[in-house]
Amino acid sequence: MEKLTLHIESLIFAGNPSISFDDIKNALEESLGTQFKDEEVADCIGTLMEKYSSDDYSFEIIEIGGGLRFMTKGAYHGTIGTFLKQNTHKKLSKSALETLAIIAYKQPVTKTELESIRGVNSDYTVQKLLEKDLIEIAGRSDGPGKPLLYSTTAKFTDYFGLKSIQDLPKPKEIDPVENQIGEQAPIEEEQNDKKIGFDSLDKVEEE
Repeated sequence: MEKLTLHIESLIFAGNPSISFDDIKNALEESLGTQFKDEEVADCIGTLMEKYSSDDYSFEIIEIGGGLRFMTKGAYHGTIGTFLKQNTHKKLSKSALETLAIIAYKQPVTKTELESIRGVNSDYTVQKLLEKDLIEIAGRSDGPGKPLLYSTTAKFTDYFGLKSIQDLPKPKEIDPVENQIGEQAPIEEEQNDKKIGFDSLDKVEEE
């Protein structure tokens, strides 16, 4: 059991950004050539979670993005935040944040649907969000022309600390605060993709 726990520990450590229970079990069985009961794997995961819950560790194992991963404990977020601010001042523009929010709540959504809610062209922002791996192409719509569909990625849930997309707050609960991620929006984004405020989220809720 101890060796099995160590194998699971290594898988969680290597998971990027997280690793699901099924992926852990499948990797173990293929690598070790042995079938394991769900309860056996779950017990090992429980042992690891209990181990890293101790104050002897600055990190812990949590469920996030539909899987498990190591994360720094809240008591040390301030220190890490200071380090990150010292090394980067990157963030999403308000227009990019607004676009991301609409995609998160309406996904999968076409660019046409997105722009009908925002009221402005979103080509530039959608491309930037794709580059930052916060959204992805999720297929094509059955509508005329079969336009591309967009949805959020595992990196999105990981960054915002969500176990799954179902944990998103209600649109009315969202405060218009800046979120540090990505890189500072260039001037041309503000020219090509207007910032129109968070009232667009009201439209999302109404629909």
